[in-house]
Amino acid sequence: MGMIDFTEACKRTSDVLAKLDDQLLSGTTPCEGLQLRDVVAHVGGLALAFTSAARKESGEYAETPPGTGGYHLDAHWRTSYPAGLVGLAQAWQAPAAWQGMTRIAGLDLPGAVTGSVALTEVVIHGWDIARAAGLPYAVDRHTAEAVLAHVTLVAAEGPVEGLFGPAVPVADDAPVLDRIVALSGRDPAWRLR
Repeated sequence: MGMIDFTEACKRTSDVLAKLDDQLLSGTTPCEGLQLRDVVAHVGGLALAFTSAARKESGEYAETPPGTGGYHLDAHWRTSYPAGLVGLAQAWQAPAAWQGMTRIAGLDLPGAVTGSVALTEVVIHGWDIARAAGLPYAVDRHTAEAVLAHVTLVAAEGPVEGLFGPAVPVADDAPVLDRIVALSGRDPAWRLR
């Protein structure tokens, strides 16, 4: 897969973060076992980790899997996480990010694969956060096509512990975002309870 522009996906996820009600942070999410605060913290961390991977940097993000030691909200998450998402989108605009190998979470992966994973994470967790907060979430056509292609490949290989659960059946003509989240093991009909 070639270069993908993350700008719109990162903006949409940032917009959801900006609308979160603090009272919902201890609530449930489509990510089994994670509260909303955990998923928000994960988005903040993944933005930094995948930015580091795009830049081919060594260090903490290259070696440490997400959630090691639990998820902790940054004290200034309302500003730092959106800024991290802007940085993520900018880092993946560099052609070098998509070339060669990079390292993230203790894994050596091709840059193009890492970029696809990063975009998928932004979109799926943006959806998770929106659903847990009762907010709308949408993706543009270009982003949806790229993420659907990626999750289709991953789902064909079976569940990936800690990332994707078994695919949830949906109609072939279901909206593309429903197909994306279903392939990631989430129920597109999940609602805040």
